Amino acid sequence: MRTEKACLVGGGILTVLFLAADQITKYLARITLAGTSGIALIPGVFELYYLENRGAAFGILNNRQLIFILIALVITALAAYVYVRLPADSSYHLLRFVCVLIISGAVGNMIDRLTHGYVIDFLYFSLIDFPVFNFADCYVCVGAGLAVILLFTVYRSDEFSFLKLDK
Repeated sequence: MRTEKACLVGGGILTVLFLAADQITKYLARITLAGTSGIALIPGVFELYYLENRGAAFGILNNRQLIFILIALVITALAAYVYVRLPADSSYHLLRFVCVLIISGAVGNMIDRLTHGYVIDFLYFSLIDFPVFNFADCYVCVGAGLAVILLFTVYRSDEFSFLKLDK
């Protein structure tokens, strides 16, 4: 059984690694893809394409950076609260990982919004004309998807009494 301190340290390290991967790939996209027509890794299917996204998916809420920063702060705070309150036993490892993914994704895009005024996107599935995205977007989507699956298949609602504020 892991201690709570080990869980916090491990989660912190994993979050930093995910954030580093996100920020490094965005930096590389900016210096290699900006001003180009992109790179087709699998022609007609998957490309690296530089995009400065000032909104959310499909450009919704364009140039509303403050809204996105506030949402990212709330999501990060909630995920961190859940993470810290999770018992250290192994039955919560996947949920702990979900929190790390969501925190990493929210903070990764928030860093972009604060430093550039936009989010750097560069992954593009041209086959289905899917919106251009980045690693942080993947972290949030995979984390949210896993959370839904876990909450409906693995955990019962009575297993979350540790999240109550009155403790």
